[in-house]
Order: sequence, then C-alpha cells, then structure tokens
Amino acid sequence: MTRYALFLAPLPGDALDVEAARWLGRDVYADTEPRQTGGDGIGADEQAELTATARRYGFHGTMKAPFPLADGAHETDLVNAFNAYCLTVPAMPAPRLRLGNLDGFFALVPDGPAPAIDALARDLVATFDRFRAPLSEADIARRNPDRLAPNERANLQRWGYPYVMEAFRFHMTLTHRVREPDQARVEAALASRFGHIVRVPLTGLALALFVERAPGALFNVLSWRQLTLLPAADPVPT
Repeated sequence: MTRYALFLAPLPGDALDVEAARWLGRDVYADTEPRQTGGDGIGADEQAELTATARRYGFHGTMKAPFPLADGAHETDLVNAFNAYCLTVPAMPAPRLRLGNLDGFFALVPDGPAPAIDALARDLVATFDRFRAPLSEADIARRNPDRLAPNERANLQRWGYPYVMEAFRFHMTLTHRVREPDQARVEAALASRFGHIVRVPLTGLALALFVERAPGALFNVLSWRQLTLLPAADPVPT
C-alpha cells in the first residue's frame, strides 16, 4: 500500500540538510545513503542503530502524517493539489531551532513559540484530508486509543492521527528513544554536530510531499517547494 505525507524539510544542499543527511545516513533529495562515520563519542554502529527508524523517513518535521489515498483519489491529483497549495502559503518568520529531548527521543524543535508553523500544519491537515483513506478498526487499534488523551482520541477519529491541531508539536526527529544512561552522551554528540546550525535562524525551508511505495519502504520526495522566510526577530534578552 502506497502512503503519502506532508513534511517540512531543509532545502537541498542547505547546511542543515547536509548535516542531517550525514547523521541519519540518508539524503532524501539525492536518494543516497551517506556513510555514517560516528564521532563525538558515538561509534558508527551506534549511530546507525540510533537512527534506524528516522533514516527510513529522512530528515523532516511532520505536518500531515502518512496516509493512503482514499478511494477514487489519484497520485496525480494529490501532486497537482500540493503544487497549487504551495503557491498560496504566506511568508513566515524564519524559525530558530534547538536540540530537544522528547521523552528520550532527540529532535530539533522550535526555540520558542512557532505560530506560523502551527497554523500551516493545521491548514495542511484539514485541506488535504479529502485525499486520506479512512482508518480501519485495525489502524485505530494499533494507535492504542485507550492510552491517548481525550482530544488525541478525537483527533485520531476525525483526522486519522492523534497529534494534530491543538496536540501538534513540531519536531524534526534525530534518534529513536535513547536509554536514560546514554542520553547525556548522545545529547552532547548531537549538540556538537548541530550546535553551529541551530544557533541561527534557518535560511531555507521546504514544504515537501513524500511517498512510501510499499510498507516498510523508504520515504522519498515526490514534490517540494521552497517556502518564503522572513527575517527572524532578534531573540529577547534574558
């Protein structure tokens, strides 16, 4: 079953794109797998293990989670709708990112509120929901709905994914869940790799349509468009 997803990603060749591809061992634009060499206290084998899940998706921030097409919908229609939508996206302030620990998962997250990204995610979820096939009972069960908060269960039923709308938290995943004894070491290695990039506003950002051609296959870029970023305001002194 083919699935599609709407992601935010760095522009191809941007410093963040290059470093993330080296870390994950995956360049989604070139469809290549750069060799993971380790470093900063992380061995190559450990790096490969830490990034195994994230590597399949490529470096991204989810805006609309992967979904199969609804009956009667076609890939060409989705691509055309996506390309037309990209022309309507307003300029947004260039986000600043920081390294975050999300319950043991390391990711790059906004360094403060990101209302423009949040609003774009809400609109993408609603606008492209007409292309999404409804969840089956098995799909819902796999999400363990009894463990979700009430609003997350409602989102799952309405939008096919629990962490949307008011439950959305933008993040760009770097690792799977890291054991607590290893977290400080992994965090230090990631800070060394990405610290010089995340201290300044992003210079480029793309809205991208990704595709997974078969269950468990790699996600690849099907279409992408550069977003217009406005100069970021200077951070408020603390």
